[in-house]
Amino acid sequence: MQDPVSTSVADVAGVYAELVDSRKSARGFKPDPVPQALLDQVFGVALRAPSNCNTQPWQTHVASGDKLESLRKKLPEAFMKGEFTMDFPYDGKYDGVYKERQYASAEALYSAMGIKREEKDKRNVAFMRNFTFFDAPHVAFLFLPEPFGLREACDLGMYAQTLMLSMVAHGLGCCPQTALSFLAQQVRDELDIDSGNKLLFGISFGFEDESHPSNTCRTERAALPDITHFHS
Repeated sequence: MQDPVSTSVADVAGVYAELVDSRKSARGFKPDPVPQALLDQVFGVALRAPSNCNTQPWQTHVASGDKLESLRKKLPEAFMKGEFTMDFPYDGKYDGVYKERQYASAEALYSAMGIKREEKDKRNVAFMRNFTFFDAPHVAFLFLPEPFGLREACDLGMYAQTLMLSMVAHGLGCCPQTALSFLAQQVRDELDIDSGNKLLFGISFGFEDESHPSNTCRTERAALPDITHFHS
């Protein structure tokens, strides 16, 4: 007879694996807002994210309704004018296999939307949708309070993954966007956020529009031996 405890653990492991595998970057959303009670559940689960010494070095600001619509208008205008106000440098370079993965990701996304490599104007239009939050009814901005740095940014990353898995578990789609950090001061001004909070990135989220072509995109992952190395 099978141990019921072992069966329960196996069931939970299977659900978790399915949850992780089902998370993707959704870039098309229904306009329907998420009820506040559901928002409370989603963000409440994320509070259990781990952090160094349990410092929980993050602040999350969620924009919806009129505030979101104001940002949806102002951010594209500011980006097109080159009014960048990044809190952290965006100067990383991808080489070798990392560049290959970057190119493959872009190819998968644009192919899903039927945009060819030479159609630069269409690609630019698709990129600019970052700043209208892919029509999502909500966006969460993730801030790192001063004077925290790289170590605490790792903590915030663990919080963000916990938050996104919570979103998926509650039937929501989401998309993490570092592009939103290009306009950190504009976000702070609109939401009246203290200058001591530094924007790392945002997450647009809501009920996924499964009919949007971008949401058929699934990016590949490296093989386990390419990433994970066991030593004994």
